[in-house]
This record gives sequence, C-alpha cells and structure tokens, in this order.
Amino acid sequence: MGYSQSLGCFFQNAMPYIVVISLTFGYAGMNIISTVSLARGMSHYVLVVYRHAFATAVMAPFALFFERNVRPKITFKIFVQLFVLALLGPVIDQNFYYLGLKMTSPTFSCAIGNMLPSMTFIMAVLCRMEKLDLKNVRCQAKVLGTIVTVVGAMLMTFYKGSVINFFWTGHGRHTNTPPTAAAAAAAANPHNDGKFIKGSILLIIATLAWAAFFILQAITMRKYTAHLSLTTMVCFLGTLQAIVVTLAMDHPRHSWSIGWDMNLLAAAYGGIVSSGLAYYLQGLVMKRKGPVFVTAFGPLVIVIVGFMGSLILGEKVYVGGIIGALLIGVGLYSVLWGKCNDVEDAAEAVKREELPVINQPI
Repeated sequence: MGYSQSLGCFFQNAMPYIVVISLTFGYAGMNIISTVSLARGMSHYVLVVYRHAFATAVMAPFALFFERNVRPKITFKIFVQLFVLALLGPVIDQNFYYLGLKMTSPTFSCAIGNMLPSMTFIMAVLCRMEKLDLKNVRCQAKVLGTIVTVVGAMLMTFYKGSVINFFWTGHGRHTNTPPTAAAAAAAANPHNDGKFIKGSILLIIATLAWAAFFILQAITMRKYTAHLSLTTMVCFLGTLQAIVVTLAMDHPRHSWSIGWDMNLLAAAYGGIVSSGLAYYLQGLVMKRKGPVFVTAFGPLVIVIVGFMGSLILGEKVYVGGIIGALLIGVGLYSVLWGKCNDVEDAAEAVKREELPVINQPI
C-alpha cells in the first residue's frame, strides 16, 4: 500500500511536467505542418478560422457532458475576459505571427517567439503572480534561468558554426555555412529595411499577445472554474472574430476551399492539439504551477524541431545548435528549481496556518 501511494504521489507531482513537455511536442508538430500548408498557398487567415472551428467542435461535447452541473454563470466581466482571450490568442497572436513571418524570416520569427518566457515573467511580476525579490535565491534562479534560456534560443537560432555528424546523418566535413543567396539579396536591398522593421513589430506584438493570453487565462480561471467550457467558448469566440478578420482582409472566395489534403490536416491538427487540448491542459497546469512554469518550456520547441529535422529529414546539426540546446536545458532547470522551491514554501505556509495555536496569551 505504501509503495502504491508513493508511486501515485510521484505521478501526481510529475504530471505537470509530462503535460507541458507533451504540449511542446504538439506545438513543434504544428510548426512543421502549418509551414508546409502555408507554403502550398493556404491563407493564414482561413487557417486560423478552420483551426478554431475544429477546436470548438471537438471540445464542445466534452464541455456539455462533463460540466453540465458545475458550469458557473457567465457574468459580464467573465464574458469580457473570454472575448479578450479569444482576441489575444486566436486572432492577434496567430495572424500577426504569420504576417511577421512573411515580412522577416523563419529564423528571426523563431527567435522573437523564444522571448515568450521572459515576457510572461515580466507580466506575471507586474500582475503580482510572481514575486521579484532579487535578494532571494529562488527569484535569482528564475530570473537568471529565464535570461539563459532566451540566450540559448538566440544562439541556437542565429549561430551555426561547424557541422556535427551523427550516425543518422550524412558524413563529410563542412565549415561555417555561408549566407544564402536570398539572405545576401535581402541584405543588399535597402528597400527591405522598412518591411523588416514592420515585420519585427508584428512579431513582438504577437509574442506580447501570447504572453498576455497566459496571464489572463490564469486570472479568468480563478472565477470561471469550468475549464472545458472556458476552452470551448474561447475557441468559439475566436472563430467568430477570425471570420470577421478574414472577410475584411482576405476577399477571394477560393481561399476558403479546403479538401482532403495538407490544409485539412493543418486545420484539424492545429484545432485539436494546438488549440483545444493545449488551451485546456495548459490551463490545468497553470492552476497548479502558474503561467511562468508553462511558458518556460517554450524554447524547447526549437530543440525538438531541430532534432526531428535531423533524425527524419537528415538536416545538418551545428555546433551552435548543440550549445544553444544545452543553455536552454540549464536555463529551464534553473527556472523550474526556483518554481519548485516556491511551491514547497507555499505548502509549508499552508501547513503552518492549519496548525492549532497553543499557549496563546489570553
């Protein structure tokens, strides 16, 4: 009995890590599938609409069945929060990210996206979800870990170095990769500067919107405790808002056509995995660990994509990628160490409050 209890306790403590890492793999898969779909000509506005329509259709039956007796009433304040959540995640974050991607490059957009943990940490401090006490070792670990994680992601994105040959990749000696013809042409064309700056601003806004989504979701769940219903309504409102944006920005009717192809796979996978399940599961984890814990795993996406690209597609692995991945691992461990100690201190504080007070003076 003691063994089964300890095993159950282990899985209960490990479940947030398992869930967040699984979601990270899901986001990595979405990056690959959506890239292929958009490269084949699918409108990103339409992809956002179909993605959240799929999410709504999949999550709604579960919400109606499992939360039919526990669903709180939606007040005006809660509705506004749900509306803003749908605006921040499905509409602003995804559409601005795709627009910024077109105006810059996949490398730069990935680097900006990897700043999500630091942006979320700053917002959490401003909203008093995290305490910023630089004299405290735990706080120092979280701040330093966040910085190291971002540096590792930047290094992995912008620096390559020599090629490292593994047994599953081709052999041969390579030196530092020269800039591509497209990159050289872009650097030589001064007229691209304005477009690049505009794209950079859009990417920063998208990342800020995604960080704000995590913070507002954590706040909303305190009052609206039916998580399946919350996820369903955010996806439904996001679908309606995305339809309005698409009708205003993407006029051709043929953009809405979709068949049994990669476009359908991208919409279904993105809706079920990266929107429906992701919004719901990350909400459950945030309720226990907070938004900083969830976003701390974000830079792992680039590590997973790089590894899978090497293993499946035979893409080259560079020294910069290995060093960056190691830094991401060290920074992530530092953040999680600080968060774990915060949780232990909070648990001890609750126990102290529950203990009876003895020998109090009258």
